[in-house]
Amino acid sequence: MNDNITSMLADLFRQWCGQLPTKTTDLPPSGSNRRYVRLQNQQYSAIGVYNTDQKENEAFISFSQSLLNAGVNVPQIYGMQLNYGIYLQQDLGDETLYSLLTNTRKANNGTFTPELKQIYQKVLSALAVIQTKGTNAIDFSKCYPRAAFDKQSMMWDLQYFKYYFLKLSHTPFDEQALENDYNQLIDFLLEEPHDSFLYRDFQSRNIMIVNGEPFFIDYQGGRRGALQYDVASLLYDAKADIPQSVREELLNYYIQQSNIADKATFEIHYYGYVLIRIMQAMGAYGYRGFFEKKAHFLKSIPFALANMSSIIDNHPLPLHLPELMRVLTNLTTSEQLLSIACTTKLKVSVCSFSYKHGIPSDNTGNGGGFVFDCRALPNPGRYEKYRNLTGRDAEVIEFFGNVKEEIDNFIQPIKQIISISVERYMERGFTHLAINFGCTGGQHRSVFCAEQIAQWLRATYDIEVELKHWEH
Repeated sequence: MNDNITSMLADLFRQWCGQLPTKTTDLPPSGSNRRYVRLQNQQYSAIGVYNTDQKENEAFISFSQSLLNAGVNVPQIYGMQLNYGIYLQQDLGDETLYSLLTNTRKANNGTFTPELKQIYQKVLSALAVIQTKGTNAIDFSKCYPRAAFDKQSMMWDLQYFKYYFLKLSHTPFDEQALENDYNQLIDFLLEEPHDSFLYRDFQSRNIMIVNGEPFFIDYQGGRRGALQYDVASLLYDAKADIPQSVREELLNYYIQQSNIADKATFEIHYYGYVLIRIMQAMGAYGYRGFFEKKAHFLKSIPFALANMSSIIDNHPLPLHLPELMRVLTNLTTSEQLLSIACTTKLKVSVCSFSYKHGIPSDNTGNGGGFVFDCRALPNPGRYEKYRNLTGRDAEVIEFFGNVKEEIDNFIQPIKQIISISVERYMERGFTHLAINFGCTGGQHRSVFCAEQIAQWLRATYDIEVELKHWEH
């Protein structure tokens, strides 16, 4: 975010709390053009937003106030200057439902635990409130770019899938036959009531977890629509990869919470909404991945294809959609698309160096990474018996073992800092991170620390670790 925008957000922060921020941190961009910055001082924290789309900003702020009034956990708006495209909202932290899901599964051998099921039930209970009380509170005149998920909106999504996924993945199709099937699918979906508030992007990355409770963000695309769509968005969120048996259990839970009278009719149309949601998401993966060359979006494709295959095989729609089904079936059996999951792992280059000869250059095009100065650590090089050894030799390792507390005080915070980047890089599909350790001669302290960090990375993460010692 440029300095002028950050300065205006800092002034908005001052107007809100009476103090300027002492720290500003740009947050990683997501799939939108909005930019976020965390503004903090010792007492207060808030998220500043910059977005040039004024109508989208107006929708978000209007919906935020309406949902707050309906008792829904959404961020408070602390201040705004919409003529400059900026506003200030409540800081809900960094834990999303997706990160909670990923970390919990990692700690439990991939299991979807009862605790995860409980938090998903909380989310679905909140969704029922959004769709009832929220519907009554929302000012639908603020909806943008369209007031309803109607025939036009659905056709936009299906064309998005056609042009940004099918064409960019070089998948053949009969355009007129596909268009005919599109129209038939839309008519079927619109048989269901479609006048509730539809959140639009109700997925795990747009749900924050604060003290065990779900909070909701990124609903500025909301509009009128059917109840089924948001449930489909949540339960068939591609990389969340919820087990099918859990999906069915959570769907039944939602139906009970929402007092759905005709469960059979609801479910028949529900799986149609699952299908159109998957196609919309695949359009986004194609646009961001194939067109914008953002590789991490492509990693969701195999999950989406697995979900699509499950719907085709287990929940066929009561419609004759020959061209659409032919195209979708071909996608789910495409070896090329399914192999996208096997993209290159994150590569972390760990290097030791001598400050006498300068910090190693980065040849990956990523602009470098971490540089840690080891010169404050005890130096074995001062002693004759270690002078011709390196930080890889047993005698030097033993030397550092005798000053373990000093070494731990240096290494442990570094591990915490690195882990944040490694985990975020893996999540976002980045390909390279550089970590450099320097000391006076590049022989003892830097070598030892580089060895320790490389060993820890290999044991902790499923990544490629490259270790180099520039001086030895």
